[in-house]
Amino acid sequence: MLTAKHINYTIEGKVLLDDVSVAFEAGRLNLVIGPNGAGKSTLIRILCSQIQHDKGGDVFYGDKNAKTASLSEMARIRSVLSQNIDLAFPLTVAEVVMMGRYPHFTGKPAARDVSACEEAMHFFDLQELAGRNYLTLSGGEKQRVHFARVLSQVWYPVPGRCRYLVLDEPLTFLDVHYQFDFMHKLTALLKNKDLVVVGVVHDLNLAARFADKIVLLHQGRVLADGDKEEVLTKENIKAAYRLEPVIRYENNGMFLYFG
Repeated sequence: MLTAKHINYTIEGKVLLDDVSVAFEAGRLNLVIGPNGAGKSTLIRILCSQIQHDKGGDVFYGDKNAKTASLSEMARIRSVLSQNIDLAFPLTVAEVVMMGRYPHFTGKPAARDVSACEEAMHFFDLQELAGRNYLTLSGGEKQRVHFARVLSQVWYPVPGRCRYLVLDEPLTFLDVHYQFDFMHKLTALLKNKDLVVVGVVHDLNLAARFADKIVLLHQGRVLADGDKEEVLTKENIKAAYRLEPVIRYENNGMFLYFG
């Protein structure tokens, strides 16, 4: 489980997170939603130790406080897809994916590392791009390469520990087909009950379709936290997004319509 307790973050006098406490379980798809400026990416960056929260709060990976864990230790169990995925060097796709294995070896990658990358590329249908110059790819192709990179980092189970995959707006640059394809692939990965997946998304219908748990942030606070029926209510959506949806249940699914 990934847990954050009483997280606050203020910068230049502006409160971005205000007493946020959340818990994300393994084997479930945990999605964070909210309007622009709600604090979603700030929360993700704090969970991943990319920025330090104000004094008083704590982030736990299992029973391990992130404050006392080294970056190298965390890199072997936690993989992060940030919003900024730009690379300036003409690496091949296979070389970019291998970057995900860097925390696991020094010098030359072992056969185990090569296998992890090959299997991750196969999982995201990237085999034919393995030798391509990364810089020549489309935005969507680059995004899929980074999916394989972060997945290769946590490809193998860790005895006695959970693995963590944290995704900040992973659907950016993807067309509709690959958005749904990626969400289905996440669902398949979660058959591994030792895997904790947390992602930020903007599309409320994708959240309604795929999430096992949703955290709705608004103005730096948790407005709602729970399953889709608890979180995606007319009242919550109107409070956060200033729009009142029509909520329908069709073909065993939940759909939100906006006029």
